[in-house]
Amino acid sequence: MTSFQWVWWNWNIIEDLRYMFQFQFVQDLYAAGTLIAILAGVVSYLVVLRRSSFASHALGHAGFSGAAGAVLFGINPFYGLLVATLASGSGIAVLGQRASHRDVEIGTVLAFMLALGLLFLAFYNGYATEAYSILFGEIVGISPAQVVTTFEWGIPTLVVLLVCYRQLMFASLDEEVADAKGMHTALLGFVFMATLAVAISVAVTVIGVLLIFALTVTPAAIAVRLAKRPWHAILISVGVALLAVWAGSFIAFYESPAPTSFFIVLIVFAIYLVVRALPSLARLRSWVAPASSRRSAAAPTAGAATPAPATPSDSDRA
Repeated sequence: MTSFQWVWWNWNIIEDLRYMFQFQFVQDLYAAGTLIAILAGVVSYLVVLRRSSFASHALGHAGFSGAAGAVLFGINPFYGLLVATLASGSGIAVLGQRASHRDVEIGTVLAFMLALGLLFLAFYNGYATEAYSILFGEIVGISPAQVVTTFEWGIPTLVVLLVCYRQLMFASLDEEVADAKGMHTALLGFVFMATLAVAISVAVTVIGVLLIFALTVTPAAIAVRLAKRPWHAILISVGVALLAVWAGSFIAFYESPAPTSFFIVLIVFAIYLVVRALPSLARLRSWVAPASSRRSAAAPTAGAATPAPATPSDSDRA
């Protein structure tokens, strides 16, 4: 199940929300979705700052391999997802200690994990519904136990990010300078990859591994275009993620059978396009304004007196 039952809204938001929240699964999805959006919004800023978008992509796909392996051995897919993302993140942190040289290492880990997932699926004789749901997310099917698991892993991760915020920011801005100042950049790399792995593992419940960019990269990509200060950018990133999850779930409830993850991605993508277009609109306005000013300056003012032609004076005639 990837979508809600078909219900039309009545454009009375309060009444619509009251109707929605009488269902337990809606309460569960908004509780888990809110924490996931906050965590993803915070981690997203560090992902963009460290230029680790490819790492986010790789960990998401590696998580699918872990989920497939967990299904094969009869384990909860979330734990297989978490182990795979943590192991892959640790491998990336060990193999590449400089952000500018990590693409090869990340690609190597990604290829191995995808091959491993293919092997697990080949050995599995049944229909791996739970593993395949990891690809596109299934937040509407989230259970109270999954909500508890989300909070058990999400809140400690937020605490770690808060405690290590300054060190992670400094190391993300200039890893070589941080290393020269005696900071444990390798350890900070492990911390970042671990928090990213947990964020991806819990976010997959909402968005799936194939659409993970919508919550782990795009909110911060929007925020850095609107704010210069880190905390302002983080708040905007969290706000975008919350808006996408809340509004996407609301729309999906009344516009089924479209999946919830589609509306979440659609909202984030639409905001990104608008933000990208703002500088172009500003430049267009700056080009149009001087042209209109020149035209208005060249046009004669209505009602202005036309100067009389000069006539020769008496001395000139003499």
